[in-house]
Amino acid sequence: MLGEKMPQTFANHARFVPLFHFVLFGALVLNLFYRLYVVIRYFHWGAVIDLLLAAALVLFAFAVRTFDARLQDRIIRLEMRLRLQRLLPAELQPRIAELTPGQLIALRFAPDAEVPGLVAEVLAGRLTKGSEIKQRIQTWEPDYFRV
Repeated sequence: MLGEKMPQTFANHARFVPLFHFVLFGALVLNLFYRLYVVIRYFHWGAVIDLLLAAALVLFAFAVRTFDARLQDRIIRLEMRLRLQRLLPAELQPRIAELTPGQLIALRFAPDAEVPGLVAEVLAGRLTKGSEIKQRIQTWEPDYFRV
């Protein structure tokens, strides 16, 4: 239906923003290659400066995306630590610190009812990677606010 969000699953939860990932970043990379061509074909110092600026813009766009994703990961880790303190049985609560950032981020998509069992499996060493944890989630909790 119009206006409804597509249900989020393990298969489609990665976020791509077409305007940023394809249009903006694509234009910056295309510009970088063009500036490199100009330096090679018609060498002059102005072209070198243009090439350096084009490279800096590509790096800047990459850094902007990295910075917001890292901030989001920090917020998710805090959210999950608080959530785990509320959901885990008393014997597992002291072990929350043993969970890696990737494991905490993967657990974000699990509903409250599944979290204790998944955490027990992670701490027992049966699940180690974020992708393994996400694949074991039975009822996916979507996160439509991520960057």
